[in-house]
Amino acid sequence: MPDTVAGRSAMLKHRGFPGRLPGTDYQFTIRRANPKGATRIKRRERNADRQPADRRADLWFMAALWEHFGNQPFERGNLDAGRLSWLIDREVVPADDPFDPEDYLARLVIDERQARASFPDAFDGGLWS
Repeated sequence: MPDTVAGRSAMLKHRGFPGRLPGTDYQFTIRRANPKGATRIKRRERNADRQPADRRADLWFMAALWEHFGNQPFERGNLDAGRLSWLIDREVVPADDPFDPEDYLARLVIDERQARASFPDAFDGGLWS
């Protein structure tokens, strides 16, 4: 059971989840909980003119999510809110209603159909090998 920080839920650290995209500064997890509360997850639009490195980070993050959680609901925990915001309400959706986008305990789930359509290479298992 997670502890509490300043009256809020402490975040679960997803052991074994990659901290960042290899060889870059694109972060996938955070090290410690914000004492003021979790950063809000909010949908960010992925425009066609995004940089290739940004698109690659999305792909690798989705691959890591699939490898670690599959089609099962998972707790937000120490997953980076900014990185989740590029996927939320498309490939990653709330697992519970109501959903609190500012809670480390919020549960999410991969919309497998949408995720496979958006990131087919994330599901072949070859990225992390």
